[in-house]
This record gives sequence, C-alpha cells and structure tokens, in this order.
Amino acid sequence: MSRREMFACTGKTVAALALSAPLAPLFAAPESRGFKIGACEWSLRKADPTCFDVAKEIGLDGVQVNMGSVANNMHLRRPDMQRAYLDAAKRTGLEIASLAMGELNNVPLKNDPRASLWLLDSIEVMKALGVNVVLVAAFGKGELKGDKAGIEMTVEVLKEIAPRAEKAGVTLGIENYLSTAENLDIIQRVGSPAVKIYYDVGNSTDKGYDIYAEIRAMKGQVCEFHAKDAGFMLGKGRVDFKKVREAMDEIGYRGWIQIEAAAPKNLVTDYQANREFLKSVFPLSA
Repeated sequence: MSRREMFACTGKTVAALALSAPLAPLFAAPESRGFKIGACEWSLRKADPTCFDVAKEIGLDGVQVNMGSVANNMHLRRPDMQRAYLDAAKRTGLEIASLAMGELNNVPLKNDPRASLWLLDSIEVMKALGVNVVLVAAFGKGELKGDKAGIEMTVEVLKEIAPRAEKAGVTLGIENYLSTAENLDIIQRVGSPAVKIYYDVGNSTDKGYDIYAEIRAMKGQVCEFHAKDAGFMLGKGRVDFKKVREAMDEIGYRGWIQIEAAAPKNLVTDYQANREFLKSVFPLSA
C-alpha cells in the first residue's frame, strides 16, 4: 500500500468511526454544536494584536489572524509575536479562531517557493497558537481559475505538505475563485483529509455559482466560512443567509463564520450590525 492509499484509508476509517458513534453529540459541549462569529484581522483594519481590542468592542467571539506579509517577514512565525497575539486574546477574553495566509495572493503557492516554505511553517504556527485551520489563499497573483498549470503545481505542493498537516492534526483550507467541483477535484487528487475547502459565500456569488448547492456538495470537505456580500451589509444584499444556514444544516456544519464584509459607514457599528444579524441566523447553540 502506498503512503497516499494509507492516508486515504485512514480518513475513511476515522469517518466510519464517527458515523458509528451516534451518542457522541449528546455529550458534546453546547457551543461545539453551534456557531461562533469572528472577523478577519485585515477586515478589522489592524495588522497587530490590537485587532482583538476592535473585535471585543464589536462583540465578536474571536479573530482570524493573518500570518503576516513579506514586509514583516511573516511575523507570526516569531515566538514573541505568537505570545503577543495569545496575550491579546486572553486579555480580551476572545479566541484565536484560525490562521490565514493572505500574502499568498502576492507570493503564490503555484509558482513561488517561498509560499511553500511559509505554508510548511504555518503548521508550527497553528500549533503554537492552538488553532487547527489555516486559510490558503489563491487570489490576485495566485489566481487559479483557468490556470491548469497553476492548479497542477498547487496539487503537487499540497501533496508534499499535507502529510505534515495530518500528523499535526491541522487543516489546510484552500480558498479561491474555483467552483466547489473544481476544488473537490483538487482535494481528491491530493488525497489527504488534511486539505479542505475554505468557503466564501460572497466570492462564490461574485462568480455566479449556486452557493446553496455548492455548500451541499461540500459535505465533510469544508473547514470554515467567510461571510461577505460585495458592498452590502449582511442580510441586505444578494446572499440569503437563511438558505446558507439550511445548506449548512444539511451537511452538518457547525463552527466558525468569519465576517469579511464591507463597512460602508463605520467599521465598529457596521460590524456590530453584521454580528447581530449573523447571530440571529447562526446562534452559538444550534
């Protein structure tokens, strides 16, 4: 049996065990069966630990933090910066929800060796921060739509790194402008349970995809969600979040939803309104 076959079998075994334990959810903490609402560090217009102060003022449950940029040498790889973010989360009583690698939009995983090294480093960063998801972005210079060669290289890089992620118990969440079917093809080709889809309902609406059908097609293969809707306040634009919730219910998704929305008037008050709306649709205990 090849290593890839072994990983695939392991994933199937874990899934089978989970399905064979129907009583397990009865003993889960209530919040583990519901949703948590956070926001992206960059959406909070901060690139340092003070993003948690803004998040607390808004009333969020946590923050999706960015690993860094070329300018700061991906600063969350440094233990002192990790401590600073952990201290800020503890001080504000919020959570570090997940990690993101936004700089991959400028330094693409598909063609720049630095990106592969950073993604490998992100595994240790996740362990240090106590999170288990990293957003692997592919927009801008990293665009994959219509780039067959870029997709091929991305698959090869993920094949190399995924076994390390599996061993660490973390997930590499790919986010891009590809359809769910195209992303599921990447996941199938990589052949690792450590690679899943990071889904943005706004981005996919921009591309004209049927987001409700796409979510239903991602059962077991989505790790986290971004909530945005072009320049609209959430609930007042194109995305029907009640239908999003129905689709999530069908695939059994519970977990983080990160606001990455526009704030046309004021960041804090607009995000407070977005938070209240999302909480009405996606409560902590659901």
